[in-house]
Amino acid sequence: MAKHGKNYRAFLEQLDRDRAYEPQEAVKLLKENAFAKFDETVELHIRTGLDTRHADQQLRGTILLPNGLGKSQRVIVFAEGEAARIAEQAGADVVGADDLVKKIEGGWLEFDIALANREMMGKVGRLGRVLGPRGLMPNPRTNTVVDADDLPKAIQEAKQGRVEFRTDRTALVHVPIGKVSFTEEALLENLSALVDAIVRERPGGAKGQFVKSVILTSTMGPSIKLDVAPTLALGAGTGV
Repeated sequence: MAKHGKNYRAFLEQLDRDRAYEPQEAVKLLKENAFAKFDETVELHIRTGLDTRHADQQLRGTILLPNGLGKSQRVIVFAEGEAARIAEQAGADVVGADDLVKKIEGGWLEFDIALANREMMGKVGRLGRVLGPRGLMPNPRTNTVVDADDLPKAIQEAKQGRVEFRTDRTALVHVPIGKVSFTEEALLENLSALVDAIVRERPGGAKGQFVKSVILTSTMGPSIKLDVAPTLALGAGTGV
C-alpha cells in the first residue's frame, strides 16, 4: 500500500469515511485542505449502473464548463485547404492533414483535444487504435468532427474548457471540473453543469439506478464521497 505524506494524512483525519457529504461542504473541505505546491486539478468520478457491454447503455457526450478548466487546452485540427486556413486563423495549436496523421502514428501526442474537418475522417480513421483508448479520437457524437464553417466555434470552445465525458469499461466516468484555485462557487457551477449534462445523456437502455455514487477528489488529495441526491439536485436531472 502506498505511503502518504503528513499533509495527506492530516486531510484524511478530517474526513468521515463512512459519510456522504453535501457538495458545498465537500468543495469547501477540498479547497481548505489543498496542500500541493501546484494548482491541483479537481475531478469528479461517477459510478453508473450501466452495463457497458450493451450498445444501448453507452454514455458519451461533451460539456462546455461555465468556468472553464483553468488552463488553455492544446487543440489540433485535421484539415487541409480552406478548412486548414480557417483553423489556423481561429487559433488551433497545430493544423495538418497526412503529415499530422503520420506524426501521431510516430508517437506524438502532445495535445489535449483533436478536432477534424468532416472531409478528413477517411484519413483520420486509421488513428482509431492510437487515439480511441485515450479518448482523443474525433467523433461526431462529441462535436469534434465539424464542417469548415464550424471550426472557429469548435476551437474556441475546446480552448475555453469543453470536456468529454464517457463511461470506461467498468461503467465509471472520470471528468476534471477545474482547479483548486477556483472559487467554491465556480467549482460548484462546473460540477452542476457536468452532472446535468450526464443525466440528460442517460442512455435509452439504462435500467435501475443510473448514478450509484459520486466522488470528488483533487490531484494529490483523498477522495470525498458525495451524497448522490443533493449532488444530482444541483443540476436539472433526477438521477433515477
